[in-house]
Amino acid sequence: MVYEYIVIGAGIQGSFTAYHLAKNNKKTLLLEQFVLPHSRGSSHGQTRLIRKSYEDDFYINMLEDTYELWAQLEKEAGVKLFRRTGVLLMGPENGKDLQLIKSVMQRNKIPIVVLERDEFSQHIPSVNLTSGDGAMLESTGGVLYADRALRAAQAVFQSHGGMIKDGEKVINIEPGDLITVTTDSGTYQAKNLVITAGPWAKTLLSHTGLQLPLKVVRINVCYWKEKVPGSYSINNRFPCFMQFQPKEAEHDIYGLPSNEYPGLMKICYHMGSETEPDERDRQTDRRDVEALSSYISRCFPGLVSVPAVVESCMYTMTPDKHFVLDRHPSYSNIVIGAGFSGHGFKFGPVVGKVLCELSMGLNPSHDLSPFSIQRFQG
Repeated sequence: MVYEYIVIGAGIQGSFTAYHLAKNNKKTLLLEQFVLPHSRGSSHGQTRLIRKSYEDDFYINMLEDTYELWAQLEKEAGVKLFRRTGVLLMGPENGKDLQLIKSVMQRNKIPIVVLERDEFSQHIPSVNLTSGDGAMLESTGGVLYADRALRAAQAVFQSHGGMIKDGEKVINIEPGDLITVTTDSGTYQAKNLVITAGPWAKTLLSHTGLQLPLKVVRINVCYWKEKVPGSYSINNRFPCFMQFQPKEAEHDIYGLPSNEYPGLMKICYHMGSETEPDERDRQTDRRDVEALSSYISRCFPGLVSVPAVVESCMYTMTPDKHFVLDRHPSYSNIVIGAGFSGHGFKFGPVVGKVLCELSMGLNPSHDLSPFSIQRFQG
């Protein structure tokens, strides 16, 4: 049997690519190396943060589209996938991050409320604002229910006739007018291929003669216990937050209100330590957890400053932290979505849409020049 499309990797990007292809009546096979659902990649876990607070207009344009597409999936699947909480943005008052985001958001008419320092504790009594920091609230952001979203996209894909084969690891790809994909269980052929393999993208792309500068890091996903249950909870309308760090601290911190584990708030360092995707559990670096503990002691007095639960996730980083959304430079019937750099989940519906458009030979509905492969090759 020859498929029109094979998509490799059933994380959020691959599942949404397959979803859009099936809705365009394309005979599509979605291949996944692990038995679904699994927690080995980058799309598992119960929650993700969604926000429009970006420094780049192209991301904000894509987010306008993605919010509509998330709402559409909610309707199709009959499942609640998004909860609006607002996003608290904090960072050095004179640092470039906060000022740049503020001006880009104002230019794009995204509602924000600047919280004056002397009024901050009235609005957010359970957080100590770091000396020299400014703060603002983006009202449109909130929480995506990640596991639920992944299942919903896959279910709608299957309802449109799509086929999922999980527990099948791809071991070879032979490009050509008809592409042959070999797994450890069988061989499949398709006229078009989309590779959305997350941390395994680099290995799979090497079968097609393409080397991309992708680096995989393991993230410690930390949950912190509330001293008074409910004080940082989603039901008490506590917002998500982003803490932009001064330059010398290098990486930012983000958090989501207590929700999936009652009484535990998710606060994580937005970076981790380099790893091999199949060896991630051997990576035991906890310097980020120590840095978070001291941040929580200072800024979140209502949390116990030792994590109650530490899970893991992987980011696949590009050098500039922008995605790769492009055709293969040598094979026009192979399309690549990779390098989501720890901020790609929220874009799943729109990434799937543009990868579907690219692989169908249509003009993409967004400018993909920031995401081209060529930027690494010259």
